[in-house]
Amino acid sequence: MKVSALIGALLCGAVVALAAQAQPYPAKTIQILLPLQAGSAGDVAIRVLAQKISENVKQQIVIENQPGAAGLIGAQRLARLAPDGYMLGGLSDSVVNYAPSLAEKPGFDPVNDFAPVSLVCSIPWVLLSHPSFPARDARAFIALAKTMPGKIDYASAGNGSPHHIVMELFKRATGIDVHHIPYRGAAQSVLDVIAGQIPVTFSAIVVPLPHFKNGKLRALAVPSEKRSPLLPEVPTLAEAGVAGFVFDTWIGIFAPKGTPRPVIDRVNAETVAALADSAVHGRLTAMALEPRSSTPEELGRRTRDGFARVSKVIKEAGIKAD
Repeated sequence: MKVSALIGALLCGAVVALAAQAQPYPAKTIQILLPLQAGSAGDVAIRVLAQKISENVKQQIVIENQPGAAGLIGAQRLARLAPDGYMLGGLSDSVVNYAPSLAEKPGFDPVNDFAPVSLVCSIPWVLLSHPSFPARDARAFIALAKTMPGKIDYASAGNGSPHHIVMELFKRATGIDVHHIPYRGAAQSVLDVIAGQIPVTFSAIVVPLPHFKNGKLRALAVPSEKRSPLLPEVPTLAEAGVAGFVFDTWIGIFAPKGTPRPVIDRVNAETVAALADSAVHGRLTAMALEPRSSTPEELGRRTRDGFARVSKVIKEAGIKAD
């Protein structure tokens, strides 16, 4: 009798477990880990996306911020979580390209420890200057810099920051030599250009955008394939003669390596649908972000190519983290 009861209990438990496995995904709350500061552009973008996906799949999505060590702590944790689809990550290119390129021991492999799901948005950039700077566009800036190598200062958000790397890439593409002045943060570097302390910098468009309209800054060019709708009058670097120079930053959805492909495909489909929603699209573009979904393979290529590109520049230039 006892043996029969034990067998029955085990069989009942197995049936319940199988039934739970057979439930369509998602069958419970999803958590998204963000190695980003609350209130940052990436944080807000993921929250807008998560809210729409939650409405569509009828499941709660909880956001957990875990910044620290340039995002390395949160990324390390995500890489070691169970690949069941109920813990996802919102990772920026700073976390998967820049931070591990600068760290001696990042604690994760940005290319092989995650399952890419979809791009969420890209962040457009601009080359800008103080209005008093004699070069009024990118072509004139390049010509001026070639006449006075090492004499023109440029600001960045810190050693190894995207602001630093994009100018290093620009120097290689144009053959100019400009002098790096690192700051501790993007906002302060732009403020010193506004104050006339530093003549030029690269920046995400969202930071200086109001200052172009009030005349405190001048936009020289955008490093994108086509002109930005945010600055439609500003030419691309390709138009200034720097063919093929494209640079942006981005945010994407990732899962731990080993997450089942059907789960990846479902989250991807929900992300694509959410980003196609007019309200979501409007909220992101209002923050100067470009909503942009992708296939998992496209995000994987973007991660792999970006890591190789950034690592190469950091190694060749001998860049060390602050």
